[in-house]
Amino acid sequence: MTTPISDKIHHALSQIDNELLAQDIWLILQEQKFVGFLPHFAVQHLCNKHQITPQQLSLQLLPIAAFYATTPISHFNVGAIATGGRGNFYFGANQEFCQTDIQQTIHAEQSAITHAWMRGEKQITDISVNYTPCGHCRQFMNELNSAEKLQIHLPHSQNNPLHQYLPDAFGPKNLNIQLHLLDQHDNQLSLNSNDPVISQALAMANQAHAPYSNAFHGIALQTQDQHIYHGSYAENAAFNPSLPAMQVALNYLILSGEAVENITRAVMVEKSHTLNYKAMAEALLASVCEVKLEYFEV
Repeated sequence: MTTPISDKIHHALSQIDNELLAQDIWLILQEQKFVGFLPHFAVQHLCNKHQITPQQLSLQLLPIAAFYATTPISHFNVGAIATGGRGNFYFGANQEFCQTDIQQTIHAEQSAITHAWMRGEKQITDISVNYTPCGHCRQFMNELNSAEKLQIHLPHSQNNPLHQYLPDAFGPKNLNIQLHLLDQHDNQLSLNSNDPVISQALAMANQAHAPYSNAFHGIALQTQDQHIYHGSYAENAAFNPSLPAMQVALNYLILSGEAVENITRAVMVEKSHTLNYKAMAEALLASVCEVKLEYFEV
């Protein structure tokens, strides 16, 4: 059985030196049922009260973000905070899944970025992470519409532009791609259904970022309390750092403080072209619960 996120966060707070700041963070997260997200007004409140900058606060929050990780394979937790254009903070953490292939792993930076995307964020200005981003994540971040201005902050080194970590980068512009990750997409897919879970999966397929393959897909996961968590496919110019929608949806569910054991329904809508993600989605879903995937091809 998964340890409740509240217990994990309570333990993480001991890693924050400022006890009053830790207490205030606990109260905010507790009030919002431990969703890994701080709206801009909460960020500003904490910064004003404790006389720190948003950048400093994001670094303080990394131990908490890291406790959203699922690491049964590596036992190595990585935390990340993505800062949105208005100043919202989106937590991220690495997610690993047993009984499936290692390509299903989600890196912390991918986690934070797609978490922001699923909450409707349009631009990310900064990424704070407790360890230096790997090459996989550097390439994934290069797909963002804000890649040229993106700043990366580490506990030991702040204010680093992405292209300092990824010199002479290859990305969407090299392939004349105009729409980047987090830009508004409308893939114009349709499906005749009034089912809210199917409709949500369709909406996610319509906002999928897949300009290289045009193979769009989306996922909707319903839990015991009837809440629906969703995910869209995030494709990458380098192909391998692409993140399928099932991973995005499970990550969103976990960062929302929910347990994968509570999934009662899973729906996938896909426009299969040169690629097909049904088998991969089924394998990942089977590794976390016994729910069968409902699949719709458009």
